Amino acid sequence: MKNIFNNTQVAFSLKSDTELDRAYFLFKLIDNQPLVRIGTAVTNFAIKAHLPVEGLIRATVFDHFCGGVNEDDCLTVVDKMFTKGVSSVLDYSVEGKEEEEQFNAALDMTLKTIEFAKEREAIPFAVFKPTGFGRLDLYEKLGEKQSLTPNEQIEWDKIVARFDLVCNEAHTKNVALLIDAEESWMQDAADDLVTQMMRKYNKEKAIVFNTLQMYRWDRLDYLKQLHDIAKSEGFLIGMKLVRGAYLEKENERATEKGYLSPICNSKEATDENYDAAVQYMTEHLDTMSLFAGTHNESSSYRLMELMQEKGIAKNDNRIWFGQLYGMSDNISFNLAQDGYNVAKYLPFGPVRDVMPYLIRRAEENTSVAGQTSRELKLIKTERDRRKGK
Repeated sequence: MKNIFNNTQVAFSLKSDTELDRAYFLFKLIDNQPLVRIGTAVTNFAIKAHLPVEGLIRATVFDHFCGGVNEDDCLTVVDKMFTKGVSSVLDYSVEGKEEEEQFNAALDMTLKTIEFAKEREAIPFAVFKPTGFGRLDLYEKLGEKQSLTPNEQIEWDKIVARFDLVCNEAHTKNVALLIDAEESWMQDAADDLVTQMMRKYNKEKAIVFNTLQMYRWDRLDYLKQLHDIAKSEGFLIGMKLVRGAYLEKENERATEKGYLSPICNSKEATDENYDAAVQYMTEHLDTMSLFAGTHNESSSYRLMELMQEKGIAKNDNRIWFGQLYGMSDNISFNLAQDGYNVAKYLPFGPVRDVMPYLIRRAEENTSVAGQTSRELKLIKTERDRRKGK
């Protein structure tokens, strides 16, 4: 497989010199772990104290990693990326809400993004987080097979209704819907609910997609068990595969509560698990659709090779590659130029509300070995190329 991910001219073709300089500055900061910790603490304090920092955040980290403060804001970015063949997934990235009013706001926004996706070829998927529709505590309680109180049951019924309304709307409008994965202790209840939605709405094609975090050692077995159920009951599986975003939190909780960590014991084991799941899904494309969410070049090449070996067309709609906006442009834009289906997650929301997401991104970049240094190297290569060095 030829190396396409080093072509920085294609990767950064949409970035002006100023935007490239800003990206270099940001990743330089993120590359410094103590600085990220200090910056996170200061930012959290400033926002809680209602200090006027939103303008600074908007001009730097927000505009690099987010599409805008609302869905309309994102359309300029969506259209711009699509000129290079890269699609968008509008991601309302407001996290950590606990009130019914906020859950209903997330529901309304998800319905709106489904409408956007129906109208625009450049937006092939909609997305939401399970805890955007209801409290994490309820998912956790159900996952532990605890009984809900009458009031909690009413609350849970509302969560199920939100899921069903969104999945029904996606099915009616023929828009694929990605449902993100979260912490392992709430995931069992979310998995059961998403499987219910697949049973109902994935009869003809994969509309509803669950997400597997492959840093969990049990997820490949889960995928195979779900596949057996789907075959016997006659529905299709949509699955987004990612490595995972809560590693430190997962290990800390397992240690604190004295149970076996659900996380693979090494980065290599996670990589093997991820690639094995990708292989399994490409072998069963008759009943599965894959959204390969990865910033890993080796895994991307491996999927490209599998597609080539199996005679799967680059633009087969059952296989999509996905990365986050502001990261791994060398993968996204070069894949798109080569004819593959590629979609960038494009987060949006009020600056203050999106900060938990942005802080998680910064922390994740510092904890993934080599990710930030790789971004820096590519940006530096492109800056030098433009200067004729």
